[in-house]
Amino acid sequence: MDIKDLKLLIKTITETDISEFKIENAEEKIVIRRGPKTEYVSVAAQAPMYAAAPQATMAAPAAASAAPVATAAAAPAGETINSPIVGSFYRAPAPDAAPYVEVGQIVEKGQTLCIVEAMKLMNEIEAEFRCKIVQICKENAQAVEFGDPLFVIERA
Repeated sequence: MDIKDLKLLIKTITETDISEFKIENAEEKIVIRRGPKTEYVSVAAQAPMYAAAPQATMAAPAAASAAPVATAAAAPAGETINSPIVGSFYRAPAPDAAPYVEVGQIVEKGQTLCIVEAMKLMNEIEAEFRCKIVQICKENAQAVEFGDPLFVIERA
């Protein structure tokens, strides 16, 4: 690929919301990444304590003031691998294929963990270091948001 084609490819990629692009043939391999490569670590926060609501003396205001107390969703305990983009989470390369990883499995740096599909583009999520899969946080074909935990891991 000559420099003119490479410049056109980079310009095309920067005009989209694609965060990573890879192309490979027998002669060359091109990888284009946008933005900083960030490792996301999630820390479980202590659940807030709520005081009991005071009881109202009148019947009508009691019904109006009885608001339900929201409970905080439990964040996964431990280090997590989070989704770098919004899309659909897939555990396997095809519906009839075996999943990339299972709970309890030790994975090596660079090993594919899952795919997050965004705008018909399949983005492979790879392990950034050797680790053990403790929990898989999403169901196959489930929608994920940026920063959603995909896996809970332990460094191995």
